[in-house]
Amino acid sequence: MTEAIRVLVVDDDALVRAGLSMMLGGLDDITIVAEAADGSEVGAAVDRHRPHVVLMDIRMPKVDGLAATEALRARADAPEVIVLTTFDADEHVLRALRAGASGFVLKDTAPAEIVQAVRSVARGDPALSPAVTRRLMDQVSGGPVRDQRRRARERLDQLSDRERDVAVAIGMGRSNAEIAGELYMSVGTVKAHITRVLAKLDLNNRVQVALLVHDAGLV
Repeated sequence: MTEAIRVLVVDDDALVRAGLSMMLGGLDDITIVAEAADGSEVGAAVDRHRPHVVLMDIRMPKVDGLAATEALRARADAPEVIVLTTFDADEHVLRALRAGASGFVLKDTAPAEIVQAVRSVARGDPALSPAVTRRLMDQVSGGPVRDQRRRARERLDQLSDRERDVAVAIGMGRSNAEIAGELYMSVGTVKAHITRVLAKLDLNNRVQVALLVHDAGLV
């Protein structure tokens, strides 16, 4: 039997924590292992409960979700992180994704979509809706474009031609199966290329790859 997805809920609002725990805890394949009320509690909670996924609020009084995500994803054994926010245009979300979060959900998102987000990141896929992705990429393209593009392209130059093709496909939002079909390779080969891309670029997940590809102006 496959192990249930272990989830840590981090939010300073007790009602939000209770709602998420009640919604997710009733599923056969998801288990709420702990709750935390502030980012300062995350490290200890992860050490004690070993979650696969952390649902992380952004705005908390002592240590916010951004700092907590950066600290957590810097660990060798880091769980996946989904950031929670009230506004989909929140400028802090981009920083959280660059820090290694696998996606984010709005607090008023339909329960079924939150469940799907948890399941997606647990299996290594990002949890970003197309609308949210467009907003984020607009923010990326609004920065100091010339220097940003040069630095991103220099990093991507570390990749082989095939790895670069895979990276660009990730930036276009393609799934592993879609990349395999477009590049005439097996899904297993795609996964191997992605592993090498992440290692060469020193990135945590495919969301960061997509952001780098957009920084480079390749999509």
